[in-house]
Amino acid sequence: MWPLDFQRAALNSDWEAFRRTLGRRSSNLLVAVAAMLSTSSTLGTVAEAFAMSENSPMTVVASDSRGSEQLAWQVSLDARASPLLGVATGVSGSVSSVSRLPGGSPDPLIGPQPAITRVNASQLPRLRGVELLDQLGLLSRSQVNGFITKHPETISSLLASPPSASAVATLWANWPQSTRRDMIAGAPQLVGSLNGVSYTARDEANRIFLNATENGIRRQLDQAQTGRAVKDELTTQLHMLEQVRLALQTGPSGNTRSLVRLDPSGQGRAVIVIGDASTADYVDYLIPGMFSDVATQIAVLANGADSIATQQRSWLKMLNPGVPDSQLPTVATMAWIGYQTPNIVNVASMQLARDGQKALSQSIEGLRAERAAVPGGKQPYIAILAHSYGTTTAMLALQNGNVSVDALAIVGSPGSPARTASQLNVTDGNVWVGAGETDPVPQTGIFGSQPTSPSYGAHRFGVNGATDPMTGAVMTTVVGHDGYFADGTESLRNMVLIGIGRGDMVLGLDGSSALALSKAHASVPKGPEL
Repeated sequence: MWPLDFQRAALNSDWEAFRRTLGRRSSNLLVAVAAMLSTSSTLGTVAEAFAMSENSPMTVVASDSRGSEQLAWQVSLDARASPLLGVATGVSGSVSSVSRLPGGSPDPLIGPQPAITRVNASQLPRLRGVELLDQLGLLSRSQVNGFITKHPETISSLLASPPSASAVATLWANWPQSTRRDMIAGAPQLVGSLNGVSYTARDEANRIFLNATENGIRRQLDQAQTGRAVKDELTTQLHMLEQVRLALQTGPSGNTRSLVRLDPSGQGRAVIVIGDASTADYVDYLIPGMFSDVATQIAVLANGADSIATQQRSWLKMLNPGVPDSQLPTVATMAWIGYQTPNIVNVASMQLARDGQKALSQSIEGLRAERAAVPGGKQPYIAILAHSYGTTTAMLALQNGNVSVDALAIVGSPGSPARTASQLNVTDGNVWVGAGETDPVPQTGIFGSQPTSPSYGAHRFGVNGATDPMTGAVMTTVVGHDGYFADGTESLRNMVLIGIGRGDMVLGLDGSSALALSKAHASVPKGPEL
């Protein structure tokens, strides 16, 4: 039984009395604990350790079958978020490491330092959001992996309704390196999917998850009892993952590629970053439309994003003569298939666009949160370059008020849910639209207003071919609905410049400055200053 004055001090949250009692009775307490353990027939499957400071010589362990006084004490500590004690969970009578204090806090008996109370393992599946992440951060990598294997539905629920990116970014930044390593190794799919986690960690986690998923599929395919239908499904999924791996290969530019999102279910979701989005001055989202599933388009989209980043760097170098490469603004582009794109059957519905709206908003929030969590970090200039159904997805995300960007360029758009460009959360109304003469889609207005209409208020940029006034290069015209991002087109040249905030250099329908064709825009931001 616990000493009565020890219980009384804890139950009344009289921490000064608790300290005095602890100092006065530590030797007796150890004796009492040892006696309790020696007389216990079993510790059951879970033991709980009340972790003191790592400098303290005392660790108290109690069995699951605690007396009423012990239970009352524990409930009191849990309810009052004790700044003194943490609870750690071990297995089969073993005692796990003590609870980690955020930010390398000093001795918890000095000052009002809050500590995370570790809950019983049976309670973990009932937790949600940051509370669940907090608890997973107290486990070893094998315990994390074991929990996820046993309770995949809990992780699915967490990813379906994730905590805010800012909360995740703060938690990740405060975790010690050892905890981050354990989470990456023990829960790679979770870490790789959480907006707010550093992109470096997400890339590492997703590559681990990619390897594990591929190996698991191959093992299933090798099993004789696997039926033909299942094998066909597994073969299709394996092909998709092989395309993701292909998209991660470094291209001729030498630009780094990172896998910051991977979901192999269904037609898949994947996001690959070209460059370093954690530090880049300019970050562009490349959003595709119909028929852009991971299995057929992720490698194509990643190569397109690589080309955009390479051309943007060339423009920045040309526009800043004499500036060393190390001092030039930096760029990163995201090949973003973060939503299920439609096919011919469901393209007339906006449901997938609404799903994409949520995913895109969370992705942008994650970028901003990840940048804000870095000491001295600054926000990048964010531009969205969207095509077809992806334009409707992007405009929905920018209309709901949760996120904003610095520039939006849309091409081949089937319509805008917003009536005017001013209803979109884009800095200074910096909205651009391109439409080819042989592309029938922009004329439909299936999903609302036509962004090409003068009343919409967007800047119209040229896509029909022109001579570049800066380089003298002859640029080609866009043919049909799918040629807007082809190298050498006027369309791509203009979007490359929009992505680095140089709207003053974008060409309009007649080959002159596009800004002269619009009265809705006062100024065009030029992005980060050198």
